[in-house]
Amino acid sequence: MNLVNFRFETGADGVALLTWDMPERSMNVITPEVMNELEQVVDKVASDAAIKGCVIASGKSAFSGGADLTMLQQGAAQYARALKEQGEEAANRLFLENARRLSLLYRKLETCGKPFAIAIHGVCLGGAFELALACHYRVMADDDKTKVGLPEIKVGLFPGAGGTQRVARIMQTGDALQFLFRGDQVKPKAALGAKLVHEIAPKAEIVDRAKAWIVNGGKALAPWDAKDFKNPSGKVFSPTGMMIWPAANAILRRETYNNYPAARAILHAVYEGLQLPMDQALTVEARWFAHILRSKEAAAMIRSLFLSKGELEKGAHRPANVPPTNLRKIGVIGAGFMGAGVAYVSALNGLDVVLIDRDQESADKGKAVIDKLISGSVMKGRATAADKEALMARVNATADYASLKGCDLVLEAVFEDRAVKADVTKRAQDVVGGDVIFASNTSTLPITSLAETSQKAENFIGVHFFSPVEKMLLVEVIMGEKTGDRALATALDFVRIIRKTPIVVNDTRGFYANRCVLNFVREGQIMLTEGVPPAMIENVARMAGMPVGPLSLNDEVALDLGWKILCAAKKDLGEKAVDPRQERVLRYMVEEQGRFGRKNGKGFYDYPADGKKSLWPGLSALAEKQLDTDTIDIEELKHRLLVVQAVEAARTMAEGVVTDPREADVGSILGFGFAPFTGGTISYIDGMGAKAFVALCDRLAAKFGPRFEPPQLLRDMAAKGDTFYGRFMPKQKAA
Repeated sequence: MNLVNFRFETGADGVALLTWDMPERSMNVITPEVMNELEQVVDKVASDAAIKGCVIASGKSAFSGGADLTMLQQGAAQYARALKEQGEEAANRLFLENARRLSLLYRKLETCGKPFAIAIHGVCLGGAFELALACHYRVMADDDKTKVGLPEIKVGLFPGAGGTQRVARIMQTGDALQFLFRGDQVKPKAALGAKLVHEIAPKAEIVDRAKAWIVNGGKALAPWDAKDFKNPSGKVFSPTGMMIWPAANAILRRETYNNYPAARAILHAVYEGLQLPMDQALTVEARWFAHILRSKEAAAMIRSLFLSKGELEKGAHRPANVPPTNLRKIGVIGAGFMGAGVAYVSALNGLDVVLIDRDQESADKGKAVIDKLISGSVMKGRATAADKEALMARVNATADYASLKGCDLVLEAVFEDRAVKADVTKRAQDVVGGDVIFASNTSTLPITSLAETSQKAENFIGVHFFSPVEKMLLVEVIMGEKTGDRALATALDFVRIIRKTPIVVNDTRGFYANRCVLNFVREGQIMLTEGVPPAMIENVARMAGMPVGPLSLNDEVALDLGWKILCAAKKDLGEKAVDPRQERVLRYMVEEQGRFGRKNGKGFYDYPADGKKSLWPGLSALAEKQLDTDTIDIEELKHRLLVVQAVEAARTMAEGVVTDPREADVGSILGFGFAPFTGGTISYIDGMGAKAFVALCDRLAAKFGPRFEPPQLLRDMAAKGDTFYGRFMPKQKAA
């Protein structure tokens, strides 16, 4: 055998050990070369009488993250060529063969006549866990870093190498569907309890335990290949089955609104597959998998949530001329909710943090927030008491700016007030000087103007976090007009250390994410004044693909903050900068009714201390007229809520605020949850086509106003048949 990605050796006990250890990669991934070599190994084990069986293990710190999804893009390109050269029937046949190759390989391993066991440590996800499921015995390391799962649904796919069929034959049907729909990563004890693995053991023992199972007579027979096998939940067409499937279909529609074809395909594959023998079931799964691979939703989600996200995290826009920074200690000014969150994620990832506020009591409150966050992780088993002690020791909460001495980066997260920000900038730079990179966590104030108060504008940059910091993955890095390469490189290095995803945007009021999402919030408020029922606004937003409705989102970010932003925009830019209907809504809610959102228990929703939130009945006072709900066009409402965000994203591209469609797409999904199945705001436009999108914008603008007017860039693209990715991507170079 000619193995590059594996090491193969047979011990005196006749058990082969196959160690997966891809050269020049930090993580094992499934590639065509890996599949070729694994097939050689299966043939060798099956044909060599001296080999009793084989244990598969990893030579990396983790087992494997699954398949290299660039293979899927290559498969789509091959299909396009075959379609052109050989016709649709031949192209479809070739595509199906390629799509089911991994499934057939795993089935070959499962039925080769020799027992295969697998020793899992670290993450084992996607196609790698499907490999594990095809092995006859699974041993999992009993530690916090080891998890198994099938997360394909999160990038618009589903497990297509036997995952839907094997999981559904191991777990109760309802549990199997939940596992497949959610794409969660499961820890050792939970995996053992669900029978996804056979044994858990200390990491140092997992290979020996797997070998021992083979030596002690482990059988090369999967449960579903035994004559007496019965599905865990019985037959599909049975009283039990009829309690499962109608409910599963209803839950699918409730949770996805049929926006995610992969979720529907999971339901089909499991429902149909459980009625068939395994080989036929795998064929059914493969056909659904090939169908999903060719869906526009999968293509868009893979591009944005896997490929583009990975490229940005690796530093696609990091200046190549700046050497790596060595950040060890940072300063965070402002110990409120945002500042404490930034301090927490920084300390969590090994940085020493000086957390400063106006007095010691305020600084201590910020540290108490950090204590609460890490204590929550300890309670959930995600961290230990020792982890908490070490993290808290890295945070120095103080009111003394002199403590900033020695910081490699200083970030302010104080109140959205120019004077306050100017004051803390001066006080900090009086200690650290102008050469230390200074970052402002501001949500709307232009960085260029804030930099005027710094000692060196080239070392001043925006680093905009989203709330809550510990949960939100996105960070906007904002370039002021004078921001230099070293500031950008330092900011990107910092974001990488704290394991967030950065997008780089140029300076403007609201930057990128807030410009788009505030349009979404405003549209919901305008709909209220039109007489659209509040519950319909919220539900239609979810039907369109948004995680929450605009009214709920506004409550979360605080109505009084929205009111302050509106007032500031009106003061700085004039009357025409604000929508009078939005102004009326916010004035009524904040000034007249004292409803600030979730933070004071009353906003568009009421938040009782001992119950679920509910829409405030007083919202009816905002309606300028009463509409007959039967006459409201639901599709039009959905379009309004998505288009008003996407057209703003197009404006940011036209203005040069965002220069890379990857950043617009990734930022829209991670920053404000823009319908993930579309691939993001820019992919939403590209997927529809610029011509169709401009026509839709024009119809909405004629009916609802100029906020839907497309920029000239979009009209030019519509005339030429351009796409954003076709027009802008050639200018970009991934890291």
